[in-house]
Amino acid sequence: MDAQGRGRADDVDPADQWVLNPESGEYELRLPSSAPQSSVPGPRASGPRGAGAAGGSRARRTAAPARRPATSAPGGEAASPRGRAGAPAEPAAGRRGRRPAPQKSKGRKALMWTGGSLAFVLVGGGAAAYLYYEHLNDNITSVSDDGAGTGGFSKDRAINILLIGTDKRTGEGNEGYGDQGSSGHADTTLVLHVSKDRSNATVLSIPRDLITDIPDCPTTQEDGTEKVIPGKQRTRFNESLGQEDRTPSCTMRTITELTGLKMDHFMVADFNAVKTLTSAVGGVDVCLAKDIKDKDSKLDLPKGEHTIEGEEALAFVRTRHSVGFGGDLSRIELQQQFLGSLMRKLKSNDTLTSPGKMIKLAEAGTKALTVDSQISTIRKLADLGAELGKFDTKNLTFATVPVVDNPSETVKATVVLKQPQAQQLFAMVRDDVSLTEVKQQKKKDKDAEAARLKGSKAPASEVRVRILNGGAVAGSAQETLSWLQVREGVTKSENAGNAPAGLARTTLEYAPDQAAQARRLAAILGLSGSAMKPGESVDNSQGLPAMTLTLGKDFKGAGVPLTTPSKVPDDVRKSTADKVECAK
Repeated sequence: MDAQGRGRADDVDPADQWVLNPESGEYELRLPSSAPQSSVPGPRASGPRGAGAAGGSRARRTAAPARRPATSAPGGEAASPRGRAGAPAEPAAGRRGRRPAPQKSKGRKALMWTGGSLAFVLVGGGAAAYLYYEHLNDNITSVSDDGAGTGGFSKDRAINILLIGTDKRTGEGNEGYGDQGSSGHADTTLVLHVSKDRSNATVLSIPRDLITDIPDCPTTQEDGTEKVIPGKQRTRFNESLGQEDRTPSCTMRTITELTGLKMDHFMVADFNAVKTLTSAVGGVDVCLAKDIKDKDSKLDLPKGEHTIEGEEALAFVRTRHSVGFGGDLSRIELQQQFLGSLMRKLKSNDTLTSPGKMIKLAEAGTKALTVDSQISTIRKLADLGAELGKFDTKNLTFATVPVVDNPSETVKATVVLKQPQAQQLFAMVRDDVSLTEVKQQKKKDKDAEAARLKGSKAPASEVRVRILNGGAVAGSAQETLSWLQVREGVTKSENAGNAPAGLARTTLEYAPDQAAQARRLAAILGLSGSAMKPGESVDNSQGLPAMTLTLGKDFKGAGVPLTTPSKVPDDVRKSTADKVECAK
């Protein structure tokens, strides 16, 4: 007999609560009520979906609706998962052990984020997911993004999610981790970019010891008031969270300043997340190329393959002294290997078709999350997860932002961006260029861009252009003018001052009869076809028709190509989630 029949509504095997709905062909979650069942008709309880039907607080479950038998007239099954007539009856005693395996859910998938391990979890939702709605909503903690994000993801464009693991000592059993008394840092930070066509995704690891600038951060306080936390120049990236009362919105702003990527959402969690989620999924498979015994993380594993969970999984993703060069960059590689393995485990049928595992993952994931207020409900997370779950693991690429030791330090403790490789990598992600070999644009988009660059090119001496500064560093227009005239022979060019409005991207506007000139200038500057804007010519200072080159915020200096690379720089280490790697 099922859990309700045994009268153990508050302590049941989650799998006991799943029943087959013959109308949909799917297993659906039927949560227990605390009131006894009745064989006579009764009114549906008030409250969302009937009190207790969503698995909310115990107070809600005290007013469970009465149920009619499955043979009752239409409308009699008050607790029907979809409120339909003639819902199936509870499973008969003795038949639960013969229940057929549930089909793989065709419903939405919810993305959840762990903490110290920074492992993201795609949790299959399916037809029964909404029955958990109220209960799981109560698990989620949210804070404001303070206007640092886009305001929410869209289904018709690329998605950028900031994933942060903090080293704050919250949660039982975490007293020995992180810095005692600290408000936490952005200890491990990843930027998840999912392509516009959902065919691929890129995860950029940001080293915690990267020296960068933290901008001023308008921050909502606990009492609802707003406080602007002053920025900090040339400091560690991990200080963008926790320190001086900075919230995740400040880390969002720092990421945008660093990479040029505007974040849609953030997810934050602490050490407990990796412990609870790895246990919920039944452990994560890892491989070691050598014995590891790290007294700091307390990881003690021999060479070979292992399945780890709980405290041991946390020790694995925290260890660094016994792998690679013993620093944070080596730990990042280890975490990427762990994430790839976790993704493979979660995408496997062993997880997706297990009702018990799915419930445990949903519980653990929602309790582990702190998200921005734009995605603070299960429904919104499920909508997001449906988009994020579309790519194949073979097209999920992990990459670490290229860095070098800080040249200003005698004792090397921090790193700085390695240029131009870092900017090239950021440009690829901004322009939605995959780091794996998959189609990036619709053919017609590629053809349109190629057409703008294809054709005859006018001699440099015939190119007539006015240069405006539309967001580049001060002096960029004059620098570009000098470079074009002296180095490239574009003598019919002039500095036209500042543009009336700022632009994120550099553009070249030209009239139809100036197409040959535009193609020549694009080749000289390294402009992509998307930067070329067919339009109208303007008169220059001599009253002659000229093109308009507006230098945007993406402009990096005269002679620095603006074309997005099609190939990952050689110095960028990358791996894909479908490959098994062993920690060295």
